[in-house]
Amino acid sequence: MKKIPVGIENFKEIIDDQYYYIDKTELINDVMNEKLVFYTRPRRFGKTLNMSMLYYFFSHKEKDNAYLFDGLNVSKDKETMLHQNQYPVIFMTLKDMKNRNAELQKQQFLSLIQTVLEKNIELLHSEKVNFITKKRLESLVNNQVTDIDLQNALYYICVALKQHYQKNVILLIDEYDVPLQSAYTNGYYDEMVDFLRNVFSSALKTNDALEKGVLTGCLRISKESIFTGLNNFNVYSIMDEQSSTRFGFTQQEVNELLNEYNFLEQKDEVKEWYDGYRFGSTEIYNPWSVLKYVLKAIQSKPEPESFWANTSSNELVVNYIKNADDVMYDEFEMLMQGQSLVKYLKLDLTYQEMDNQDNVYSFLLLTGYLKVISQIDMNTYELIIPNKEVYQIYKNSFMDYFNMYTKERKGQLVTALLEQKVEEAQAILNDILFKDISYYDNSEAFYHGFLVGLMQEYGISSNKESGEGRLDIFIKPRRADRKVIVIECKHSQKESEIVKDSEVGARQIIEKKYLEGIKVNEQREAIGYGIAFYKKRCIVTAALK
Repeated sequence: MKKIPVGIENFKEIIDDQYYYIDKTELINDVMNEKLVFYTRPRRFGKTLNMSMLYYFFSHKEKDNAYLFDGLNVSKDKETMLHQNQYPVIFMTLKDMKNRNAELQKQQFLSLIQTVLEKNIELLHSEKVNFITKKRLESLVNNQVTDIDLQNALYYICVALKQHYQKNVILLIDEYDVPLQSAYTNGYYDEMVDFLRNVFSSALKTNDALEKGVLTGCLRISKESIFTGLNNFNVYSIMDEQSSTRFGFTQQEVNELLNEYNFLEQKDEVKEWYDGYRFGSTEIYNPWSVLKYVLKAIQSKPEPESFWANTSSNELVVNYIKNADDVMYDEFEMLMQGQSLVKYLKLDLTYQEMDNQDNVYSFLLLTGYLKVISQIDMNTYELIIPNKEVYQIYKNSFMDYFNMYTKERKGQLVTALLEQKVEEAQAILNDILFKDISYYDNSEAFYHGFLVGLMQEYGISSNKESGEGRLDIFIKPRRADRKVIVIECKHSQKESEIVKDSEVGARQIIEKKYLEGIKVNEQREAIGYGIAFYKKRCIVTAALK
């Protein structure tokens, strides 16, 4: 039985070491019809593996590895096979360019350029490479470069390769937008845009030595920002039919995989957790998560979990949650409840536009956190959360933020209750309720549990006997000089009844003599509150005689 290729992004390693491989070599046929092409897909959807595959197919230095494609789909296309191992190829991945400032990014880019030169060391000694070009390459090797030299480095290498081999060059750049995301996060975005704009302009726009250029990334960055003037640049995003099955797994591919490892009975579970993406009109599975599921199933037992959450940064979702206004919070709640949203989307963006809440849903779609289920008009789409795996990311992100937020606020709530600042306590509790993304069933038991969970570190108990009955919630601060807090919790059936129900709770505390019972049993003074809830709103009423 073949091994599961989790985390293996080298095409040769997968084939040589007998890993299970889902054939995506028809992408080569697609590329043959392009001059400059850009594929955008979410993280962990097979972009780097596909770029590695393109390298081994086209590179003239990999003729000894031509056998890697024996029996694969591309081998059936005689015209495409005429191009196998016929070109000088430069393959770079920018996925590790995540540095905190522009200078470190440039140093790392120079290191990547030097690695390319190391793989093509013959250029430094070639009699076919002219003197000026060779001197430029030597300056790159010796770290004697200006920003201009660095921005033109790919162009210089392409020129040298053409001079030496008398063949135009295929340029493969993987995860081109990672440096931009890092720059946006760390505050040097404009400088990084200027740098990459010049890199891509010299390498892709004004490069007579270029045969083909292929780029991959997560976001479809607007041409105006870094691809100015590249009018013959075709972009295929998750919205396009072209190459829609080349990244990620189709239903048939997943069924064949599960059948191979005797887990076909789990296909419905796998679909529920890892399907739900749509590229063009094709339903697509998250390949990383499906492979992780099968690997875990082989090692122990079939059990789904959110594997993708542990590989991709979810800061995007968390930041949107932190900054959400009332409307967006309500919309996130709708998504979490399985409902859809209809939104105008802008699919050609810059990272700076992430700050604009109008573009939130565009980013969430392009990065894999939402799925299109229908198109309303040219730019308006109906969106949902794609599957259980992504739902867990939302849920965990909300809960992490909620727990952090309530940690700051609940101390203020207890203080306000102790100091009998009713309006302040009510405002704080309403704020906490608004930030909570839990999907309660609007029952008194839920709100009772909500308060108990919220106050659990304050010596809380519930349904405690006191006076002439059982009080709902009993908060006993650790400091003996502080009063005990008694809460009677009510759930209102209508919003118009919330004030009355809160007053009913406060009267119950008085009529059942809960406070007197506390004074006798605990030897401490007590204060009481009736709190009535309706959805995400509450009213607090002090229990006063």
